[in-house]
Order: sequence, then C-alpha cells, then structure tokens
Amino acid sequence: MAVKLKLQDKGSVDVAEAAFGVDYNEALVHQVVTAYLAGGRAGTKAQKNRSSARGGGAKPWRQKGTGRARAGTIRSPIWVGGGRTFAAKPRNYDQKVNKKMYRAALRSVMSELVRQDRLVIVKELEIEAPKTRLLATKLKELELDSVLLLNEAFDEKLFLAARNLPNVGICDVASMDPVVLIRFEKVLVTLPALKLIEERLS
Repeated sequence: MAVKLKLQDKGSVDVAEAAFGVDYNEALVHQVVTAYLAGGRAGTKAQKNRSSARGGGAKPWRQKGTGRARAGTIRSPIWVGGGRTFAAKPRNYDQKVNKKMYRAALRSVMSELVRQDRLVIVKELEIEAPKTRLLATKLKELELDSVLLLNEAFDEKLFLAARNLPNVGICDVASMDPVVLIRFEKVLVTLPALKLIEERLS
C-alpha cells in the first residue's frame, strides 16, 4: 500500500508505506538519538589521582609525636595541590545500535514528520548563485523559518547560501540522521532525495 504525499509546487507523489507510513516508536527513537549524541562525545577528560600527581614520595612528618594528624603524602586529596579523589579518566561513550534499529528509527521519524505536516516536498531546490539573499527569498516564498534542506547530494551553492541563515540546516541523504531530522520545525526535501530515502528505508 502506498502513501500519497502532496508536492509544495502542485501535484502529488506516491511513496512506500513501509518507509513513510509506520507507527511512531518513541522508545526506539529516544534510544537511537541518545546513542547518536553519545557517540559524538570526545570522552577525553582526564584528571590526576593521588598516585599520578607529581611529588609526595616522602612522608611529610613522622607518624607519632608531633601532635598533628597522620599524613602519608602531601598529594593526598584533602591537601592543596593533591590529586582528585575520583579522578576522571578518558572513556568511550559509544553505544551499540544495530543497523535494523537505526533504519527503523529513521522510518519512525520520517513517518511522524508526514503525520505532523512537517515534511515539505518540492520537485527541485536550486539557486542561481551561492547567495544567502537568494535562498532567503525562496524560503520566504515557501513560508519556512526553521527548516532543514534535504538534498539528494551535496550542493555547494546551497551550502554556501544556507550557512549564514539562522535556523536553517542543510544535509544530503547519505549524511541524514535522526538528530538532524528532529532538530528543525520543517524538513524541505526534493523529489529525487525523497526517492533515495524511500529506497534506503524500504
């Protein structure tokens, strides 16, 4: 069974229900988005504990007879200049996400965009020159403020024109991910890009 989607510049297009007509799986989308964001973390934070802090090899004073508290090293965490008690160490934040789960999350997000009328489809999206003014005018005609421009392939003119516009993002189908799809209020997709998405998700 096919899903009929309206084109912004008149007409309609049929797409596979398997890609654009599935139920929204909030738990799966949350898991995939969390894993995607976690994978972007550097995990390079590092601190020194008492054993890795420089110095502190000798006992500051003898164990008994001074009237002061016992101390074994000047690099104790309770001393100024000492190591951290629970020092942070480099770690990997990656979470495993299967390919089937990832594609299912994309299908769920795209289907929800269709249900919420947040998916805007045009036959093509081209500008004469890489000028922000030209793209801003075209988006104003389409009444789009916060929008992701989803093209079938990388377009340098569109990229250069969109990079100075607030609340406007741009990516191609190959680099599409769930996070960028839900970040903007609307998603503007070209007809060739829509067919590529359908092939990728069906």
